[in-house]
Amino acid sequence: MADPKGFLTTARETPARRPVDVRIQDWREVYEPFPHARLEAQAGRCMDCGIPFCHQGCPLGNLVPEWNDLVWRGDWQAAADRLHATNNFPEFTGRLCPAPCETACVLGISQEPVTIKTVEADLLDRAWTEGWVRPQPAPRQTGHTVAVVGSGPAGLAAAQQLARAGHTVAVFERADRIGGLLRYGIPEFKLEKQQLDRRLAQLEAEGVRFRAGVDVGTDLTGTDLRRRYDAVVLAIGATRWRELPVPGRELAGVHQAMEYLPGANRVQQGDLARAAIDVRGAHVVVIGGGDTGADCLGTAHRQGAASVTQLEILPQPPTTRPADQPWPTYPMTYRVSSAHEEGGARTYAASTTRFVPGADGRVAELELTEVELRDGRFEPVPGTKRTVRCDFAFLALGFTGPEPGPLLDQLGVAFDARGNLRRDDDYCSDVDGVFVAGDAGRGQSLIVWAIAEGRSVAAAVDRWLTGTSTLPAPITPTARPLTV
Repeated sequence: MADPKGFLTTARETPARRPVDVRIQDWREVYEPFPHARLEAQAGRCMDCGIPFCHQGCPLGNLVPEWNDLVWRGDWQAAADRLHATNNFPEFTGRLCPAPCETACVLGISQEPVTIKTVEADLLDRAWTEGWVRPQPAPRQTGHTVAVVGSGPAGLAAAQQLARAGHTVAVFERADRIGGLLRYGIPEFKLEKQQLDRRLAQLEAEGVRFRAGVDVGTDLTGTDLRRRYDAVVLAIGATRWRELPVPGRELAGVHQAMEYLPGANRVQQGDLARAAIDVRGAHVVVIGGGDTGADCLGTAHRQGAASVTQLEILPQPPTTRPADQPWPTYPMTYRVSSAHEEGGARTYAASTTRFVPGADGRVAELELTEVELRDGRFEPVPGTKRTVRCDFAFLALGFTGPEPGPLLDQLGVAFDARGNLRRDDDYCSDVDGVFVAGDAGRGQSLIVWAIAEGRSVAAAVDRWLTGTSTLPAPITPTARPLTV
């Protein structure tokens, strides 16, 4: 264990966020540097809890107490090695994961939990700075070839594991750069793309071949893919966005979140001087209260919106863990992200009824009504209808599954009842040799689940190709989180 009295003598502390008026002027990450000595003290709060529920709270099964102990003792390099044993990309999860491990922390029963996420992110930042993260090419090649379609966290994790097992791996991405939603969906202020680029360089040094700008199914058919590669992994995500079928949806100024966010990222990549959708001086409404909605909120702040209102159909959650969501479940509590801290109004228990056009045919107002949940349905509250000014509306309502298209038709894979790609307990689709990982098979989920599925599908593919595998497989496709 770490410091035997750490959880008694040290209070929970996380890095401070940069001042709001400073950080909304740039796109850099929002947190101030956290001194190493204070991080070691935070790692020392990890207690000898007997049964570390954080292991089960994390789909990757991260060995949290072990690397916390090593950080507390000052052996950061060994801690980074222990973290990499279960997680290919800790600097991604340390920034983007909602940390179900922390809500499962035993210390959290009666105190503030260990700052697992902060230790994870800062530990890997130091590992990169010190040069401890190096390519790990396979000592020998198997002669087998694998195509991975999709370069999000599931596809990248699968590719790295398979390359380290000695297979020749090619990753195909229809966008012009590798990274999937990590590249164009996550704003720079949450994940600076240098974090992604240095990982991609590591994968390339390990033998992974990247093929960006290739729309598999059109530029390269599924038949060609099967002929050229011994196995195929579909890690295409769940990119079919949920719609809002209300009057006025067709008006100019009403966009899906994923029509808005990539443009801002392309500006930061140097592709554009100004995004096609720029809300400077405009009144913005974001419909959806989740992480994507918060990403739209933070992006609008940095573009200089006049006002931003975020709508959520659910009632405002409590500030403390509800009695019906006991430890170690992941509680639905009121949380303030960095984007919410920067401004904007949050409106709960509200449903959009229509978009109102202005004289120029663009959206000018959004009409909403308060709602309450009755018998499992959201019903309008009489007399609560009102309008808010709205020059732009962004729909951040989540995703319903992978997009149908030529590739899936050409491969002959099938969908399940939930609209995801059907697969068995070995991640194999209905077509032998075609495997499914990540949101494409699980549905919209967390980055930590995507990485876990990427690692697991790699083990399944390795076993299918060679008859055995020593690659770790943290989860099965039917696994569900302990904490959510």
